Amino acid sequence: MTLGSGPVRFNALRRAVDGISQRMLTRTLRNLERDGLISRTVTPSVPPRVDYALTPLGRSLVEPVSALGDWAVANRERIAAARERFDVTEAA
Repeated sequence: MTLGSGPVRFNALRRAVDGISQRMLTRTLRNLERDGLISRTVTPSVPPRVDYALTPLGRSLVEPVSALGDWAVANRERIAAARERFDVTEAA
């Protein structure tokens, strides 16, 4: 979703995705690039500038992923309650 508004530099992505390590973000971006969902552009400079952007295929996911995120936010209390019930049952 962070890439939905246009190209983003690596460090901006890292700040936007709270709690992710640099290694895991790099691996995730590589996999998304391999799947054809994002493009990676390196601009020669010191240090090199790396921008990531959604491809047309990636842009086609913005609407369904946004809908899923909206659903998760709307149902987070019900999900938390279900987890609590499950954990109580499993502990017994």
